[in-house]
Amino acid sequence: MSEPKAPTPTPGDTYKGWLFKWTNYIKGYQRRWFVLSNGLLSYYRTQAEMGHTCRGTINLATANIVVEDSCNFIISNGGAQTYHLKASSEVERQRWITALELAKAKAVRMQAESDDSGDECPMSPPPAGQSGASRNSEVQSTLRTLGSKVEDLSTCNDLIAKHGSALQRSLSELEGVKLGGDTGDKIRQVTERATLFRITSNAMINTCRDFLALAQAHSKRWQKALQAEREQRVRLEETLEQLAKQHNHLERAFRGATVLPASQSNPATDSKGPSSGKGDASDEDDENEFFDAMEDVQEFITVPADPKYHRRSGSNVSGISSEIGMDDQSLDEQSLASNPESPQPQELEPVKKRRTRIPDKPNYSLNLWSIMKNCIGKELSKIPMPVNFNEPISMLQRLSEDLEYSELLDKAAKCQSSLEQLCYVAAFTVSSYSTTVHRTGKPFNPLLGETFELDRRYESGYRSLCEQVSHHPPAAAHHAISERGWTLRQEITLASKFRGKYLSIMPLGSIHCIFEKSNNHYTWKKVTTTVHNIIVGKLWIDQSGEIDIINHQTGDRCHLKFAPYSYFSRDVARKVTGVVADKEGKAHYVLSGTWDEKMEFSRVMQSSRGGENGTEGRQKTVYQTLKAREIWKKNPLPDGAENMYYFSDLALTLNEQEDSVAPTDSRRRPDQRLMEQGRWEEANAEKQRLEEKQRSVRREREREAARTANPTDETVIEDSINDTPLKIDAEETTSSDISSSIDGMEGPYGSPVKSAHQDNYRALWFERTDDPLTGEQTHVYKGGYWEAKDHGSWEICPDIF
Repeated sequence: MSEPKAPTPTPGDTYKGWLFKWTNYIKGYQRRWFVLSNGLLSYYRTQAEMGHTCRGTINLATANIVVEDSCNFIISNGGAQTYHLKASSEVERQRWITALELAKAKAVRMQAESDDSGDECPMSPPPAGQSGASRNSEVQSTLRTLGSKVEDLSTCNDLIAKHGSALQRSLSELEGVKLGGDTGDKIRQVTERATLFRITSNAMINTCRDFLALAQAHSKRWQKALQAEREQRVRLEETLEQLAKQHNHLERAFRGATVLPASQSNPATDSKGPSSGKGDASDEDDENEFFDAMEDVQEFITVPADPKYHRRSGSNVSGISSEIGMDDQSLDEQSLASNPESPQPQELEPVKKRRTRIPDKPNYSLNLWSIMKNCIGKELSKIPMPVNFNEPISMLQRLSEDLEYSELLDKAAKCQSSLEQLCYVAAFTVSSYSTTVHRTGKPFNPLLGETFELDRRYESGYRSLCEQVSHHPPAAAHHAISERGWTLRQEITLASKFRGKYLSIMPLGSIHCIFEKSNNHYTWKKVTTTVHNIIVGKLWIDQSGEIDIINHQTGDRCHLKFAPYSYFSRDVARKVTGVVADKEGKAHYVLSGTWDEKMEFSRVMQSSRGGENGTEGRQKTVYQTLKAREIWKKNPLPDGAENMYYFSDLALTLNEQEDSVAPTDSRRRPDQRLMEQGRWEEANAEKQRLEEKQRSVRREREREAARTANPTDETVIEDSINDTPLKIDAEETTSSDISSSIDGMEGPYGSPVKSAHQDNYRALWFERTDDPLTGEQTHVYKGGYWEAKDHGSWEICPDIF
């Protein structure tokens, strides 16, 4: 935001700048260009609109200015117009308030003097930025104006004296005439009044002359006093600005710093279960519902550590490292430099040159009526969703994008300390969301048995494989192994809830990361993704929730909190905070940043626990930390990304053609390929064909399962499968309730039918097993894919496309 110039009270000058104006509950605060000129406050959407389109104007002469908090203020003219405005900082808000108050006072004076001749200059003092010469000329101009008025009065006095003398002479002549007694008395009375009138006029003129002489005699004294007042005002403004900056700094340190629920302050107390965490989540939901940012009390605070900690050994403070005084080096540099077993850089083979662009997204308009018209008379489950809502990659490829910042895991594998390693794992967890900030398109739902491989051994040292292992509910298994000492595996099932104005997407399933050298095994889950403005407005995405990353080998734990976005919050948007603690619950590192930009971490030197008297009985813990160091930063998007679905450099290569991949690979999917090429009508037709093909394959598989389970009821079961109205669309259904409803159908003789989704399908490259750490049923890579690729043997792969 550009910094506007200092406000000036002279009527001809203007004050301009950006402010956030409240529009409505759907769009919230929007950035607008405001111009203050001649007592009028006007605003435009952009600076370019100033020449032709004004969005609104309010007259400050009758306006009321109210300050709400450090950044917000309200301007209203009695009900007809009300502007709710928000500045970018408290200093910026104070500048606007000062300019508005000066402009309002000036507008009131101009309105009061509108009936005058307009010769007088405004008597308001000039601004602090004016030179001494201009101030002196203004005083001299005022004195000249007063002198001119006195001269006018003197002229009037001369005229009065002239006509008064003539009047007296006439009256004297009348007095010499012999008239009646009453007439003579009246003439004498008139003469006396004329004399008194002349004396009064002379007194008025003399008083005005005395005033002019006094003003001229004291003009220098007035100028010195005025100069002193202006200098004092400048000093006060500078002091106020410094105080505002210090206030913002303190507020960031004590209210905008790392915050975690009190229930997570001691991981050793987690045996109570997640109930306390849910209680905090409900409080957070209430705050979001009412948008009351002032009640968001900070339970945990970070402040800079005492400088003495930079010269002490860390063994008696945190027990992590013996060289904590090296604050000018990042922790990974210290730990890797002290690790004699760190692998040395090797000469790699020349990497393949991959594409950096895809065809631009065509600007096709979406006709909702044509979609609805084509759906008349069809089952709800058979209605195809057009590719207009999609992006030209599959969910398997989107899942593989989690590896975009795999170098964080490479650094974590080289760490000697498990706590430092946990910091890098936490940063990797946050980095997986950075690609979603502008990606409002829906990835293609994979077909059952669809796979996607990502071989980056020469570039990044890893290769990964994804497979769609289930369709009801839809689930994808992912396995990645790196030559640099780590393995990542996960199985993700998506559950969604539509809540009117937004759609919540909740990934179910755990993510595992295992490091070979230390045998550290980490697990965590994903947070909730929310797509806002589903019905009206521009789509935007937010991530919210909490993540617990647990090291099952050592008991270390990192608790991350993704703060939901709020229009009224003074915190940074998309904020993420976290604390890394050992198994005893002692904090060693604090993480902070945003999930769409960067993350920083800092070592905890000392912590102090607050009392129980805080808001809602929550405790406050103050962490004294060393200087924060950057641990992860988002890579910039490629040029023209807005025309390429906001794909990152890695995403642009995911759908690039490769000859040696499996026939079930997402790169070979025809509807997805057609959409990438901009042939959307053909892509819609091909998509519908693939869905119908998958439905027929599923029905045949269910018949086979039914015949195997109960051969005597083969005919009845086949009729039940063919005639059930719950033929689920292969592309769009994500609810597991459909399976339970079909499983509850009654077959012959009152026996339940379990034919609908109880088929005999088994994944090709993954096998289902019980996870000993989480207790969940999950699919684990059983091997064979890369060997089949080396031999070019894909006979076991089904024909799904």
